[in-house]
Amino acid sequence: MMKVTNSLTRSLEELKPLENNEIRLYTCGPTVYNYAHIGNFRAYVFEDILRRTILFNGMKIRQVMNLTDVDDKTIRGANAAGIPLTEYTKKYKDAFFADLETLNIQKAEVYPAATDHIPEMIALVSKLVEKGIAYKSEDGSVYFSVRKFPGYGKLAHIDFDHQKTGARCLGDEYDKENVGDFALWKAWEESDGPVGWDSPWGRGRPGWHIECSAMSMKYLGETFDLHTGGIDNLFPHHENEIAQAEAATGKPFVSTWMHCAHLRVNGEKMSKSLGNFFTLRDLTEKGWTGREIRYVLTNAHYSQGLNFAFSALEDARKSLRRIDECTAKATEGEAPDWAKKHLDDFTAAVNDDLNTPRAYAALFGLVRDTNAHGGGPVLGVFRRMDEVLGVVFFGKSAEADVPAGVKALLDARAAARAAKNWAESDRLRNEIAALGWAVKDGKEGQSVSPLK
Repeated sequence: MMKVTNSLTRSLEELKPLENNEIRLYTCGPTVYNYAHIGNFRAYVFEDILRRTILFNGMKIRQVMNLTDVDDKTIRGANAAGIPLTEYTKKYKDAFFADLETLNIQKAEVYPAATDHIPEMIALVSKLVEKGIAYKSEDGSVYFSVRKFPGYGKLAHIDFDHQKTGARCLGDEYDKENVGDFALWKAWEESDGPVGWDSPWGRGRPGWHIECSAMSMKYLGETFDLHTGGIDNLFPHHENEIAQAEAATGKPFVSTWMHCAHLRVNGEKMSKSLGNFFTLRDLTEKGWTGREIRYVLTNAHYSQGLNFAFSALEDARKSLRRIDECTAKATEGEAPDWAKKHLDDFTAAVNDDLNTPRAYAALFGLVRDTNAHGGGPVLGVFRRMDEVLGVVFFGKSAEADVPAGVKALLDARAAARAAKNWAESDRLRNEIAALGWAVKDGKEGQSVSPLK
C-alpha cells in the first residue's frame, strides 16, 4: 500500500488509481526562458521518484508535464533577443530534455507546450465567461472573480477575513498575500511585440494559470488522480488551477496534491547576487556527474527543505563508489533471506510517503551485508531498489558518467597529445584532476575515472 501526504487534506492517504489501475499525473514543468536551476530539478527529481514508486507498486501511469513557453518572462526574453518566441524557447526546451537525461529522469508520456494549446485555453475561458465567473475588463483582459467561486482557497487553506482582496492581478506572478481576481486572458500590449493570438475578447495571450488547467484536462480528463509541483506553486498557481477547472466543469479537479519543499544552497536561499545560483550545467562543468547530483537531490525527504552543498556532492561520490564496488561482487540468483529483508525495508520506506532517507538506509544495509558475505546472489535486489532510486551503475564503465565539462577537457588533451604538446597535455591533466577525475594513458589512449 503506497501512502502519500495530500496537500489538499494535509493528511497521509493511500494513493490508488481512480480507474483502470492507472495513475494520471500532472507535473508542473519548466518555464523555458532560461536554463533550469538545481532548485527546479529538486522538484523534477522528486516527481521522478514518485513516478518510479508508482510503477514499482505495479500501477500504470500517464504523466503529463507542461512546457510554459509563453508568459511574461519568455516574452521579455524573446523581445530582448530580437527573435521569435518559438526560436527563443526552443533552445531552453532542448536543454531541459538534455538535463533530464543527465539526471536519469524518466520521460513523461506527454510534454504539451502552451503555445500549441491556445484554442483549448480560449474555450476554457469562454466557458467561465458564459457562467458569469469571469469578466472582461475595459482593457480587454479577462479576469476570474474569486468571490464567485466558493471553494477558492481550499488548497492553501486561506482565511479570506485576514487577506487583502479585491485587487486585479494581471501579472503571471504576483504578491502571494494578495487574493485578487487573476487574469485568464491578457490583452495585447505594445511590450508583447509580435506575441499574441486572436480571441473573442481581442488580441492577447493566455494567463499562466489557465495554461495548466486547460492542458491537464485535455490529456488527463476533467478529474484525475495526482498533481504535483514545488511548494512555491501551491498558491496562487495551483489554487487558481483548481478554481478555473472546477468552476468550469462542476467536478472535482484533482484527487491528490503533492508539493516538495525548497532547496537552499549552503544554508541560504539560492540567488545570483549571493553567487550560489547553479544550473545543472554549472555543476557538470565543475566535474560533478548527473548521478552524483541526483543522489544529493534524492537523499532528503521531499517535504523537508534540502540544503545543497559541495561537501554533499563529495559524500555522494564516495557513497556511489561504495555501491559500485559492492554490486561488482554481487551475482544473479535467488536472493538470501537477509537480502530480502532489506528489500522489504526499502519497500516499506518508499511506500511511506516516499521516505528516501530510509530507502537509502535499506540500500546501504544491503551493501553492508553483501560485503560481509563476500558477495552473493543479490543483483536482483539491487536492481529492484534502483527501479526507484535510479543511481546504481551495475558495472557500466565509469567513463559513461563523465560530465560534459570533463569530456571537453579530455578531448582538448587528446588533441594536445596528438600535436605532441606535452606541456598543454600536462596542464589539462591537472585541470581535470582539480575537477575530481584521474587520467591514465595507455596503448588505446587515455581513460578517466573519479579520484579516490
